[in-house]
Amino acid sequence: MPIPMEYAYASRDFDAFVEALRQRLDHVTRHQTYQTVESVLRVFRRRLSLRDAVIFADALPPVLRAIFVARWNPDEPRRPFDTPARLNREVQEFRIDHDFSPDTAIEDMATVLWSFVDAQAFERALARLPAEARSFWARREA
Repeated sequence: MPIPMEYAYASRDFDAFVEALRQRLDHVTRHQTYQTVESVLRVFRRRLSLRDAVIFADALPPVLRAIFVARWNPDEPRRPFDTPARLNREVQEFRIDHDFSPDTAIEDMATVLWSFVDAQAFERALARLPAEARSFWARREA
């Protein structure tokens, strides 16, 4: 069986995602953008059940999927969803001394992410998640 294309081109596709997000965030470096990516994914993950996290992860491209599950403590207490402003503040506080995320980090990442996922598969996955989780990744105009 051949290697699935999503794995064969995982690095290339992740690089393109990071560059698109870097430009949207107006970051100087890819390191700043990676920090935002990890922070947004962690803030979201903290609010999901294990079942919902697996559903969501399965709809992500491979490298984002790996970042989403990396260094996961499944015993960490789940947090409730909150206002977009408070969730964005949590993103900014994830690694407070190394964070360059704007107040719109979640919305910016959601906007860019939709261009790098299989939209139908992502929509199906989000439809199986709670309303607050769907709202977190709501499709926005680019």
